[in-house]
Amino acid sequence: MIMNRDIPEPGELVVVTITEVKNFGAKVKLEEYPGVEGYVHVAEVATGWVKHIRDYLREGQRTVCKVINVNESRRNVELSLKRVNEHQKRDKISEWKNSQKAEKLLEIVSNALKISLDQAWKDFADDLQVKYGSLYAAFEDAAATHDEWLPELKGKWKGAFQKVAKENVTIPYVKVGGYMEMYSLEPDGIDRIKMTLTGLEMDNVSIHYIGSPRYRISITETDYKSAEDHLKKVIQTISESAKKNSVNMEFARE
Repeated sequence: MIMNRDIPEPGELVVVTITEVKNFGAKVKLEEYPGVEGYVHVAEVATGWVKHIRDYLREGQRTVCKVINVNESRRNVELSLKRVNEHQKRDKISEWKNSQKAEKLLEIVSNALKISLDQAWKDFADDLQVKYGSLYAAFEDAAATHDEWLPELKGKWKGAFQKVAKENVTIPYVKVGGYMEMYSLEPDGIDRIKMTLTGLEMDNVSIHYIGSPRYRISITETDYKSAEDHLKKVIQTISESAKKNSVNMEFARE
């Protein structure tokens, strides 16, 4: 992972590996900042009294700490383990792993383009990292895009980048949905319901008949906001079509 700084700032969450554990604290190396070491005092290991520090830390253990203080001249930081909750720890570890994946994928791209990794960062990766917040997010978007990716950007690197993304990145999906009750009092009610639902099933929209008069609908997207927005639009479309076809329709979330 390429960092804009070579040492962290107070308040930052960092991934560390424990290198030495003693009675009054532990020494660590910062995975994202080569050459920078840190120290976790026993008072910052856990809330309450820590009788045996090795009940919490061991050599070789990888975890997440919060930066308390920074000594830039000595390239050393004071860290806290107890000030990081489990949710923050999971998110930070996931972010760090994705950064490592992105670096390896970028190396594949640079090899395909026959340029150095540093040149790849200079030519396009730095800009992508700024645009998406992380390079891995750029790879995810490239993998999820079926049409031309980032048409506003030019460069022969785009094809190689998207090809590597599609071959190596699995897009995380979320699914939302609910149940529809649909019926019509008209003699051709079944046909009217079919007409109401015609053309709605696409790659990320699924409608299944459960049993009269119920249907299950689900929307698959890459994030909850997109899924919820899409579900709302589809239900609105079905509702309008149902009225035109004299079909009664009610929707309920699952």
